[in-house]
Amino acid sequence: MDLAEFSAEVSAKYPLKLVRYADVEKDPGLKFVTGGPGSSRELNMLIAKNVEAGRLVAGFTYSDPGNWTSWPPHEHAKMLEEIYVYFDMPEPAYGIQLVYNDTAYPELITAVRDGDAVLMPSGYHPNVSVPGHRIAFLWAMAAHREVEDRQVWCGEYSAGVSTGRVRIGSRP
Repeated sequence: MDLAEFSAEVSAKYPLKLVRYADVEKDPGLKFVTGGPGSSRELNMLIAKNVEAGRLVAGFTYSDPGNWTSWPPHEHAKMLEEIYVYFDMPEPAYGIQLVYNDTAYPELITAVRDGDAVLMPSGYHPNVSVPGHRIAFLWAMAAHREVEDRQVWCGEYSAGVSTGRVRIGSRP
């Protein structure tokens, strides 16, 4: 069994809550497929509208083989920073992670494999899996301001990219 721990300092007290994946699976606002051709993926919201929390939002994403995720490219640095932890990607599976504020000068272009982590304090952050393999990652976002910035979607899309805008946490 794998375990990941994420935390973000808060000033208020919030109730401890056990989130069972069986409950997430039953809620179409917490588990759903989004994207389109070339960017279809399954989103699973573990800590979102279902948990009273100050700063954290977390879940995991599975792509279809060879697909992009975090597409269209988006960023939410004004309100949140994010981390991806890649899992369930046995050899020879891998993906390519980009992080950029300006497409002409990306801050990061790297191969990502099972167990890798990528921190995104700012910037657009799309990734893609190699053909024949899916990409899978646990993601966690920490709001800058407690409660008021804790929104599941609050991003800007990369210029010139068709969005097909979907509000994460609600049905497309």
